[in-house]
Amino acid sequence: MNHVALFDQTTLACSKLITTRYSTSFTLGIRTLDKRFHLPVYAVYGFVRWADEIVDTFHRHDKAALFQDFKRQTDEALRERLSLNPVLHAFQLMVHRYGIDQEFIDAFLRSMEMDLEDQSYNQSLYQEYIYGSAEVVGLMCLRIFCEGDKALFERLREPARRLGSAFQKVNFLRDIRSDYEDRGRVYFPGVQYERFDDQVKREIEEDILADFEAGYAGIVQLPRAARLGVYLAYVYYLKLFYKIRQLPATHILGERVRVPNNTKMLLLLGSYFRYRLRAI
Repeated sequence: MNHVALFDQTTLACSKLITTRYSTSFTLGIRTLDKRFHLPVYAVYGFVRWADEIVDTFHRHDKAALFQDFKRQTDEALRERLSLNPVLHAFQLMVHRYGIDQEFIDAFLRSMEMDLEDQSYNQSLYQEYIYGSAEVVGLMCLRIFCEGDKALFERLREPARRLGSAFQKVNFLRDIRSDYEDRGRVYFPGVQYERFDDQVKREIEEDILADFEAGYAGIVQLPRAARLGVYLAYVYYLKLFYKIRQLPATHILGERVRVPNNTKMLLLLGSYFRYRLRAI
């Protein structure tokens, strides 16, 4: 292996390490994809995780300045096809290999930047934020899974967006207390934290359920090499959603709902058997 290839592989290994340290659920999902997709998806996760860390974690630093520098480094990495930041180098490799759209990257960075601003989310900003923070991440992965098949990508674009939207809205609902208390945010448009009740919760849940249904229609059309991994993410989030749905609003405001690790393993086994039986 020459030194350029060694550098590339080392940066991809860094993205894999970031994924395994930050998200056991996402790591589990990636491992159920065909092996050829592992490193590309790790690279995407590493990029989005690092950007998210800037806006959510480094409160003692000038986060706006850090984020502007991250954007500058991202632009430079994509332009030069090289970065000494291993996360950005791994990401640019996959952007160029799979033709990941610049528009997706720009929309993602814009949504992350919105988290630096103190604002209430109206319907327009809410949709813009979800598109950039979640839907385009699904579209980046879809570019990888389609492996250059543009017709397949276009056919699955909308279901991929709806699935990403469902995942993000479940996160918003699960984390409504911490988002408000730690960051001063309520993402749902027109929702006041102090007036969050069962009726408001039910309306949000109906919207999420519609997204799940639209997203599933796309999962069953994915290339088989990618289908199990995406389906596993779907069943995990659906399980979390149904747990939240069964609880009153007061519980959601008081305690973060989780899916235990043993349940995740059962979901994995069930998903695998459905996949092997070609039920998905």
